[in-house]
Amino acid sequence: MAEDLINDGDINEGRRCFLVTATALVGAAGAVGAAIPFVGSWQPSARAKAAGAPVKVNVSKIEPGQQMVAEWRGQPVFICRRTAQTLATLDTMADRLADPESKNSDQPDYVDPKLRAIKPELLIVVGICTHLGCSPTFRPEVAAADLGADWLGGYFCPCHGSHYDLAGRVYKAQPAPLNLPVPPHSYESDDIVVLGVDQENA
Repeated sequence: MAEDLINDGDINEGRRCFLVTATALVGAAGAVGAAIPFVGSWQPSARAKAAGAPVKVNVSKIEPGQQMVAEWRGQPVFICRRTAQTLATLDTMADRLADPESKNSDQPDYVDPKLRAIKPELLIVVGICTHLGCSPTFRPEVAAADLGADWLGGYFCPCHGSHYDLAGRVYKAQPAPLNLPVPPHSYESDDIVVLGVDQENA
């Protein structure tokens, strides 16, 4: 009988140690699990970093008459290398445009109001239609069959039919009320554009 009591005590003591250890481990794991998101919340998320971080874009491979699309703040940014012919054509567009001198446009003060650029050959605009947020298509071809014989190249929004020229200026009587926005940007070198950093602060 005495041996039975001793064995029962050993078993109870062993069980007690096991339960205490297991409880401590589960509690520690819970504390770590709760601490990780809490500590992680002190660091900005990748999304938050992307929302405000400048983006460097190498524009050296864009051929004249072509464009590339970069991403900044979750938005498409169109970067088009305009030809000399395109630049000459932009001067003839004023009577077709709602805001040819970009007086009501969202753009930095340091860009030319008509060419809407720092460097004339490189147009940089946010690729979101100012009507309802669709993404216009790049249509550089002159006299495109579906856009008319007087089409001189530009952007066409397939959602509701808004037309923009190759300075991102909207035509008259379009659903879109404003020209395409020009984001803050600067040139780190001839080939590197920095989206999100003003030229004045570069």
